[in-house]
Amino acid sequence: MASAKQASRISALNAGMIGCHSCDLVVNAKDDFHHHLQCPRCGANLHSRKLNSVARTWALIIAALVFYVPANVLPITTVVSLGKEQSDTIMSGVIYFMQSGSWAIALVIFVASVFVPLMKILILVFLLVSVQRNIQWRPREQAKLYRLTEIVGKWSMVDVYVVTILVALVNLGVIADIDAGPAALYFAAVVVLTMLAARTFDPRLIWDSKEEVE
Repeated sequence: MASAKQASRISALNAGMIGCHSCDLVVNAKDDFHHHLQCPRCGANLHSRKLNSVARTWALIIAALVFYVPANVLPITTVVSLGKEQSDTIMSGVIYFMQSGSWAIALVIFVASVFVPLMKILILVFLLVSVQRNIQWRPREQAKLYRLTEIVGKWSMVDVYVVTILVALVNLGVIADIDAGPAALYFAAVVVLTMLAARTFDPRLIWDSKEEVE
């Protein structure tokens, strides 16, 4: 009975099955498990786990944290109207929309440009620490947190889209002109780095530590 239960819990890793990251084909590589393999369908290199997943994810997250500071401190837009120049950061833009009564716009900008990138970074840091420390706290919920970072990642670019549209549309010379500030580049870097970090992290590591304890 115990052996049957244990057999039903056998993982793909222990069974010698490897999933291709390019075409999702599942390959039986048990006979040659520790060697460098190639997918028979698309020719991509096969690995039971993403190579150096934890180290690469840490590197991307640390880089994102470094860029996150200037992305929120430096001006993201510079508005020139009738000879007067005004620079706004992400938070000053949120405060402006709140004071003007546009709470919905302020909420969207705050969630997409401040909360979501920081939330992704914190979730990935938690998952990395959990994997390295073999924390056995609810692996199913950890997997859901990982999927959340993948789903919401692209929505962080909304602020960059808004700045790009404003720069393209508002170009009236002396009357009014909007230019992108240095924070726009840093913010775009944060978004791209967090998206790459989510792709680099291997969520199967969450279950590996759990199976080792069992």
